Amino acid sequence: MKKRILSLLLAAAMALAMAPLSAFAAEPEAGAQVIGGADGPTSILVSDQGGQAGTPADVQDEIMLIQETPAEDAAEGPDQDHQLTYIALGDSIAAGVGLDGFNFTPAEIFYDISPNFKGYPDSCYVSYVAEMLGLDRDHALDLGLPALMTKDLLEMVRDGQMSEFNQPAGTYYVYPAFRDYLKEADVISIQIGMNDAMVPFVVSIGNATNWKSEQLANAIVSGGYRDMNWDTFVQMAQQLFGMRLTMKETGDLFYALTTGAAQVCSTAYDNVETYLPQIVDAIRALNPDAQILLLGCYNPVPLLWTWSNFFNRYNRFVRNLAEETGCTYVPIPRTRTANDGHPTTAGHRYIAEQIVEAIDTAA
Repeated sequence: MKKRILSLLLAAAMALAMAPLSAFAAEPEAGAQVIGGADGPTSILVSDQGGQAGTPADVQDEIMLIQETPAEDAAEGPDQDHQLTYIALGDSIAAGVGLDGFNFTPAEIFYDISPNFKGYPDSCYVSYVAEMLGLDRDHALDLGLPALMTKDLLEMVRDGQMSEFNQPAGTYYVYPAFRDYLKEADVISIQIGMNDAMVPFVVSIGNATNWKSEQLANAIVSGGYRDMNWDTFVQMAQQLFGMRLTMKETGDLFYALTTGAAQVCSTAYDNVETYLPQIVDAIRALNPDAQILLLGCYNPVPLLWTWSNFFNRYNRFVRNLAEETGCTYVPIPRTRTANDGHPTTAGHRYIAEQIVEAIDTAA
């Protein structure tokens, strides 16, 4: 019931939880190198010398860094002697964002999230898959990257890095070890596509409200309303109604939540339709023998027709793509979610069960 209340009260604002607010960060300054990304209100800037870059004052305390996997870790690679190696690709859902134990390491003012590849939360679906199959963490890797979009994942698989800074998402990933791990995998699951809709939707809401919505969205993304109680419900309502929108902002927001959202979802579907088949082809080029699992998506905002239509179209497309390419479709419609839109612990266990069942029954 609480999630229905939240969906009604926030309307499409609940969708903000699936994308980062780093979309609002400025482009890197000259002499700076963007080398990472993370879920949250951050931008990623690193100097060519590896020190602190000259970043805008309003993001100086919010910089996050995703470093490359250490060379010795990449060189080590998965153990050939083990019976099975499983790798999960995807965005913040795969990475386990929102769960206790999401692993990152502070480095000066930056955060390195590469430890999450093997140090992921015990309650994320990658961990549950490992438990169910009897795999250690050298043979069950979580390569989920927060705020990832379909084009970004294609480039990560092809080149081990993104071709350019994704300004709306605020991310730029460089992980050459991606390709090495994928070459050795027996089973690869892919969960991607939600951010293709959520990231531009966040930007449209921000533009419509002149970023008066930023504080509320920050609270949602940071997990402030993940577990709803009366106090947090009141706080959320105060933030929502405290935006004090002008007549023009109200009209622009209504457009963003209706016609604008439909346009965003249409473009997002086109992106998935374009890039997901190429992701499958790129993985097959690296590892023709691996079983590829294409995960469907769950709907965190079932009361909103525009989003429900997108998720339904997405799932139909992914199911058909799996049939056409010899992949295995893994539906996850009953995933339980928290108020931030990410799966609960029970949701992650359910996803893991669906994955393991698909591995066991695949031809």
